[in-house]
Amino acid sequence: MGTPQFIIKPRWVIPMDGHQAILEHYAVLVDTGRIRAIVPKTEIPTWASDWPVTDCPQHALLPGLINLHVHSSMNLLKGYADDHALTPWLNEHIWPAERQWVSQFFVRDGSLLACAEMLSGGVTTFNDMYFFPQATIEAVKRCGMRAHIGLVVMEFPTNYAATANDYIRLGTEARDQYKSDAQITFSFAPHAPYTVSNQTFEKLATLAEQLNLGIHTHLHETRTEIQQSMDRFGQRPLARLHALGVIGPQTVLAHGVHLETHELERLATLGAHVAHCPCSNLKLASGIAPVAAALRAGINIGLGTDGAASNNRLDLWQEMRTAALLAKVADDQATSVPAYTALEMATINGARALGLQDQIGSIETGKQADLIAVKLDDLNSLPCFDPVSHLVYVAGREQVTHTWVQGHLRYQRTETGQSVFENMDAEELKSIALQWQLKIQSSHS
Repeated sequence: MGTPQFIIKPRWVIPMDGHQAILEHYAVLVDTGRIRAIVPKTEIPTWASDWPVTDCPQHALLPGLINLHVHSSMNLLKGYADDHALTPWLNEHIWPAERQWVSQFFVRDGSLLACAEMLSGGVTTFNDMYFFPQATIEAVKRCGMRAHIGLVVMEFPTNYAATANDYIRLGTEARDQYKSDAQITFSFAPHAPYTVSNQTFEKLATLAEQLNLGIHTHLHETRTEIQQSMDRFGQRPLARLHALGVIGPQTVLAHGVHLETHELERLATLGAHVAHCPCSNLKLASGIAPVAAALRAGINIGLGTDGAASNNRLDLWQEMRTAALLAKVADDQATSVPAYTALEMATINGARALGLQDQIGSIETGKQADLIAVKLDDLNSLPCFDPVSHLVYVAGREQVTHTWVQGHLRYQRTETGQSVFENMDAEELKSIALQWQLKIQSSHS
């Protein structure tokens, strides 16, 4: 589904390079997986005059979206335990189901489904956190995406590991196996302050520095989490993790719903990043994160979906729109989080959080050709006065027609609306999903 050298000719190029520019009637030249040039359509250089062309006449071309927080293989638990608050949802439903079902096969199959859902919605990179990381990587390699793999660490036993040291050993083995793979990067992923001890956090902070890995954890997701931390440690989770050396410029904190003004200032000073997951936070009634205040403080904020068990979509378009609207009403200002800012959160901000801003997240010469084309001429999208506004407030994932990762066309939506993946068959994926549904349902009947 692609050649080493080709030209994309969209209606608009949205570079996301910090200049808020919209390039109309430009072409993007891709050479061996990277962006070779961005030129007016009428000025294609002679050395590229015979390159094949992908015409996208009524499309916006933008960088691939980056899902900054997801538990990809939980796609197999989509809709499994809806309409519960986080603590009972985890303790009474999700953790028991994981004890029964999670295995390498569960993770591989669930991740395959997640990769297909994300690719078809324009996500080219995701920041994962789950068990059996090699199984997730197997799915990632098959579908051709880019993934930042969180190496999960907890104190209690699961089907994957027995002790915190086991989790760390298995995670570092996975990292050693794939550390030379250009499309796979890693961070340690201590699950949360309420599932990881001080000793383990300190050990991970040291290891992360030694191995030049980031840290990806949940933080300040619910008021219950904060109250438990006050009762047990006498301090809020952020203060505790800061004292343990966990928070820094390579830290991605998922949710950050309940952050006070002084904590926002601390995070900005430390250079940590926040993965904002508005739809999951709404569904679990966790609260509304102070996104506008965090941005004003200078914190880099990306967007995540969380897992499909708590969302129930891996849909960055829905997250963008929800993030912008929530910030406006929470901040009582219609100017809070304008469309371009929301689009930054889904692209270049996510790349910065993963330390990949020199490779992905914007359309610039020399960067990886992780690109998506979004069709903006259907009835529901017309008229279109501003493509950036339309991408955030009007468009949906069903309008993504092409998804390239490293210059390879990994997904295409045909004129008849059929989803075509480079290395996956939609019918096979449906069969996998239904087989797991039957297994899980039969065990509860």
